[in-house]
Amino acid sequence: MTAVLVSPDTPPATQAAEPTEVGGIAGFFVDLMETIGGPGAGIAVAAENLFPPLPSELFLPLAGFTASQGGMTLAEALIWTTLGSVVGAVALYWIGAAIGRDRLRAVVARMPLIKVADFDRTEEWFARHGTKAVFFGRMIPVFRSLISVPAGVERMPMTTFVLLTTAGSAVWNTALVLLGYSLGDNWHRVEGYTGVLEKVVLGAVAVGVLWFLVTRLRRRTRDRDAGEDGEP
Repeated sequence: MTAVLVSPDTPPATQAAEPTEVGGIAGFFVDLMETIGGPGAGIAVAAENLFPPLPSELFLPLAGFTASQGGMTLAEALIWTTLGSVVGAVALYWIGAAIGRDRLRAVVARMPLIKVADFDRTEEWFARHGTKAVFFGRMIPVFRSLISVPAGVERMPMTTFVLLTTAGSAVWNTALVLLGYSLGDNWHRVEGYTGVLEKVVLGAVAVGVLWFLVTRLRRRTRDRDAGEDGEP
């Protein structure tokens, strides 16, 4: 399935020359949004939270563009997309809760290069900074969805989780919806800008993981050498 997105006010020549095509499952949600308006936007954003490869950078500006063309009001775009974000986040929260702390700790104990002490330190960090992580995490690509899982694992109070998720999602969604609303036919440019931010985040994560692996391997080698030197 391929959705071709154009403004009804765009001249036919421009429509033929520069359509914005969205295929696959993303195209399905684009069609849904264009067909039923606000509820479709909410469903698309909820799906994006559950399946991170689906791009919020596409759905949110498109919701703003659709509002600018009269397909829904701006208020509807903001309310439905934020509701969709919360619904998707709550689903991931319960997935984390179903996994549970003890089961996740047991999995970590069997993983190479990762120690249970690493899990314990992460747990302590989340206990101190979990509220900030959930709020600000909703504004960071990649982490937007993932942050809901540890909140569920640690059983953050549901009221606190929903309030923080709603607030953080509202900030991110409002920014992207308003950009799509303001840019009009150029709404798709938002995806390019946010794509740069996503690449920066992924690069930082990759560097962090690499640093952790190198440090842990060096420590393991050093401990092994020390043990061999201590043998009679």
